[in-house]
Amino acid sequence: MTTGLIIIAVIVVLMLFVVSIYNRLVGMRQTVNQGLADIDAQLRQRHDLIPNLVSTVKGYATHEKETFDAVIEARNRAEAGGGVDAGAEAGLGAALGKLFALAEAYPDLKASGNFQALQGELADVEDKLAAARRALNAAVARYNAGRETFPAVMFASALGFQPAEMPRIGESEKQIAQAPKVEF
Repeated sequence: MTTGLIIIAVIVVLMLFVVSIYNRLVGMRQTVNQGLADIDAQLRQRHDLIPNLVSTVKGYATHEKETFDAVIEARNRAEAGGGVDAGAEAGLGAALGKLFALAEAYPDLKASGNFQALQGELADVEDKLAAARRALNAAVARYNAGRETFPAVMFASALGFQPAEMPRIGESEKQIAQAPKVEF
């Protein structure tokens, strides 16, 4: 009788231990998902600002149609991806760089309050986007470490927890994936 109670007690403790590991990994996985959602929200805000920025610049530089078309096309391509697409975002960053370079050629535009406000909002979004990317990287690192440490490593795969991937951009995209620099 006591042997049976000991076996039952060991099984209950083991089950509680596995449930604890499962709940901890679920929480970390949700943090990773929240990080992806935060980046997506910042990208949406960035994409919403671009048409306003383009229309402001258009008022001053009406003959630069191909630059405007390139920015809008890059924005639409990045937005159509439905998620975080480093390649599309890199193309958008390059197109924005051309737009800001164009704006440099128009002193009245640089002095425009609308342009300055929109550029300030875009810089704020870029800062928030960088912070969201750092937070996602940290969440992915915590999740993967939690998944791969003992004793969770014994149960993680069986419980359906797969490794999370760090968002990466290719070598060719690293040169243009940075926020454009604008000097006034």
